[in-house]
Amino acid sequence: MIKIRKKLLHIAIDGPVAAGKSIGASRLAKRLGILYVYTGAMYRAVAYLGLRNGLDLEKEAPLVKLLKKSKIELKKPSQKDRVCDVFLDGHDITRKLFSPRIHWGSSQVGVFSEVRKELVKIQKNISKNHSVVMEGRDITTVVLPQADLKIYMTASLKVRAKRRLKDLKNSGVKTSLADLMKKIEKRDKQDSKRKASPLKIAANAWILDTSKLTILEEVEAIVKKLLKMGLVE
Repeated sequence: MIKIRKKLLHIAIDGPVAAGKSIGASRLAKRLGILYVYTGAMYRAVAYLGLRNGLDLEKEAPLVKLLKKSKIELKKPSQKDRVCDVFLDGHDITRKLFSPRIHWGSSQVGVFSEVRKELVKIQKNISKNHSVVMEGRDITTVVLPQADLKIYMTASLKVRAKRRLKDLKNSGVKTSLADLMKKIEKRDKQDSKRKASPLKIAANAWILDTSKLTILEEVEAIVKKLLKMGLVE
């Protein structure tokens, strides 16, 4: 049984797509008995919100106006195949957020500074009263810059593409490894070069390469790091 040695423990994880952040962070949170915050789901929800209302995801102002009138919530998973439940204005939209269109749409809306500001407010408020494992692309640098442990999680491009390919096949989506590698490489450039909160390695972040790690090994590596830092016992 792991015991947290402080009132609030904040673990922040950043990294590129398919680095193992979501499933690893959710398993880690469960192991520690604390809240998991999947910020990527929030951006997917914004993309879904825009597309559902017929908006052009390349235009920021109408999207932000609609977002300010809406309510996005993350809740504990109600089903075993989920890492969390995502609600939009009181309705569970979780299963609608994992199509390729929503996936790439989340990257489109993520470049907008006003969209990010609105979602960062929600994320910061959650962390005020909860111990959290929070993951995304600007958590260590913008949302939780004072986190107890900051992790930059990564993996090789080919490994990440293979992981994404497996996920898409399980969802019934047909594509090729070569095509996914191109799309992920494009997404990486978009995330790292955007003006609003670009993806980057925080100065004091611990870099964890998951290319050769299973999810269990990934979680164990982080737990060992927490033990070494004296944050848990």
